[in-house]
Amino acid sequence: MTLTDSSSARRPVLFIHDGGVDDYLALALLLTMEHIEILAVVVTPADCYIKPAVSATRKILDLVGRSDIPVAESTVRGLNPFPRIFRRDAFSVDHFPILNEKEGVRTQLVAQRGQAFVAELLAAAKQPVTILETGPLTTLAEALLIDPSISEKIREIIWMGGAFHVPGNVDKVIEGGQDGSAEWNVYFDPEAAAQVFQTAIPLTLCPLDLTNRVPITSQFVLRLCRQRRHPLSELAAMCYALVLHQDYFAWDVLTCAYLGRPELFSLRSARASVITEGVSQGRTVEHPQGRPISILQEVDLEGFYSYLFAQLSR
Repeated sequence: MTLTDSSSARRPVLFIHDGGVDDYLALALLLTMEHIEILAVVVTPADCYIKPAVSATRKILDLVGRSDIPVAESTVRGLNPFPRIFRRDAFSVDHFPILNEKEGVRTQLVAQRGQAFVAELLAAAKQPVTILETGPLTTLAEALLIDPSISEKIREIIWMGGAFHVPGNVDKVIEGGQDGSAEWNVYFDPEAAAQVFQTAIPLTLCPLDLTNRVPITSQFVLRLCRQRRHPLSELAAMCYALVLHQDYFAWDVLTCAYLGRPELFSLRSARASVITEGVSQGRTVEHPQGRPISILQEVDLEGFYSYLFAQLSR
């Protein structure tokens, strides 16, 4: 299969993800958007083991005939690593039959470290770039330290991150000494999140408040299975089958869908900051002295599902 962009006025997007199951499916969805020009994909070593995550990413690009999109491997580290039981799914995805029907990988692996590549790519951008971030902000934060001027090249950051009026998803039993209020993409590196919050870059968050309403259910996966003749549907069904035994939500796919069909969402404006220390480390909080952000608040669920299943049938 080959997915190509046909629009002459495409929106340039840099996609940074962290190799979780839903990150691959956000990439699959992004690749179907004709109004988007994907400049590159950068993988952060957070919710994954980095080598198989980078490999799987390149194979997905090969699968859809977009081996022209470069992939870079970030080498950053977070303060609070994801549990190994989460990260090991990257090995399974990298060995899916649908991604290994041909020998060799054509998609280019950039020689530079991912964070340096981000800084260089943004510095050279001729128009403002949207950053779609479905992992921690560590790679972007490091790129901003390398070249602070790149903040002027960023149109907007769309980030799957945070939890405001619902509990976090960092288990306080697994992560001793925490109160359970943090979301993992923030908790992995609260300092990086706080650093980005201190910039003036427009920031739109898709928090747990919204993603909690879009669980991945058996019915959802079986619907994908029934359209498995389409490669992206088969890939999605296999990915979600890996995690169906646990509580899982459309975290990254929902965030990505905002780029494709923003009219399905309602947003609200808020002021917020990140707690970087103590039992609430990694918590996102609203308060009057916080920085302005936009928060995805509601989604037309039927519209979202119809859009997703249609796009994965291409």
